[in-house]
Amino acid sequence: MAIFVLKNASVTINSVDLSAYVTSVTVDYKVDAVEATAMGNSGHLYTGGLQSNTVTVNLNQDFAATKTEATIFPLVGTTTTIVVKADSGAVSATNPSYTIASSYLEGSQPVAGAVGDLAAMALTFTGGTMTKATS
Repeated sequence: MAIFVLKNASVTINSVDLSAYVTSVTVDYKVDAVEATAMGNSGHLYTGGLQSNTVTVNLNQDFAATKTEATIFPLVGTTTTIVVKADSGAVSATNPSYTIASSYLEGSQPVAGAVGDLAAMALTFTGGTMTKATS
């Protein structure tokens, strides 16, 4: 896969494929910088600490069984697993899968919008441990 336009991302939350409702997704992979500076160093030294991941997902709302609201509502205040791929095709070196296990969902917006707006929700999952698969 070369340079491409993101238009067919795959997003699975708590083992439910919600890709058809996703309007945007951002996977933010970070590792905390832990200072390791000691006497004799002439500058700050750092080492990698804990992962500090965030996944932001914007979805169109659907109150039908097994859809967005039914999947998300019971997850508030708990941890879950999220799997994201840039394309819905098979996992490969050019279409890796990012799995974030034990990611915490603090809240959701089951109803949000103004008159005439498309019903949608924005979710931010924090923490957890990310792994990348290429096969």
